[in-house]
Amino acid sequence: MPRRTSRWTASVVATVLLASCREPAPTDPVILALDEQVVRRSDFERHVAELEARGGEALAPNVRQALLDPFLEERIVVLEARSRGLVAAGESADREREAVQGLLRQEVQAKVEVTDAEVVTYYRAHLDELREPERVTLRQILVPTSNEARDVRRRLSKDPKSFDVLARTMSRALEASAGGLMGVFSKGQLPPELEAAAFALPAGGTSEVIETSLGYHVVRVEAREAAREPTLAEARGKIRAQLSRRKADQVVRQFVLGLMARAKVNHEAANARRRTG
Repeated sequence: MPRRTSRWTASVVATVLLASCREPAPTDPVILALDEQVVRRSDFERHVAELEARGGEALAPNVRQALLDPFLEERIVVLEARSRGLVAAGESADREREAVQGLLRQEVQAKVEVTDAEVVTYYRAHLDELREPERVTLRQILVPTSNEARDVRRRLSKDPKSFDVLARTMSRALEASAGGLMGVFSKGQLPPELEAAAFALPAGGTSEVIETSLGYHVVRVEAREAAREPTLAEARGKIRAQLSRRKADQVVRQFVLGLMARAKVNHEAANARRRTG
């Protein structure tokens, strides 16, 4: 009988010792690992907390879940930058951004090339999109009352060349000190009331008084440019830049997907809120 008790006691002691040697469940699990670099759930929690503080309210579970993949993709590039020695762990967000930009720049420069043939092909296929719209160069005089506006219009009818002087002395618009010169506009860039008048006037023409929520305007069309199709030489730089951006986006996307394929990701741990208390 004493032997049986001794054996039972030894078994219990062994079980207790074995249990005490087991590692406790992690309270801050790794949710992303790339080589020796890791991101923990607390990093994601801080990211969510920052967004909640900015917005002034807690994020819904579905919104929180939707934020996870973009967060992981952003952080994995940081991890790769660390692996390459471009930035050290624990450095500021600004330093991380600089390192990420440098890393992505290296990837893009090594893989993005736009050929002349691609530029020509794009030009021929997108000529309608490249077409430059009709544009007008405008000046305006803006005054607060209809009486002042009629007075401006009367003076201009007597002396059209006085627009610059009247704009500088009477206009309440921001561009008054520049003789009322507003800039160059295409359709869709002006308030409807001003656009209707501006695109109906010939070059050198002055409008009647136009009322808007800002006050009373008199506008003059300094110059008109008819809609036209740019030549290949004129459009080449714009096309090359657009194709470069498109290819760069593709290269960056493939680079990030390649990093994610190498990484270990724990979505379940990331989406489980940490228990408190």
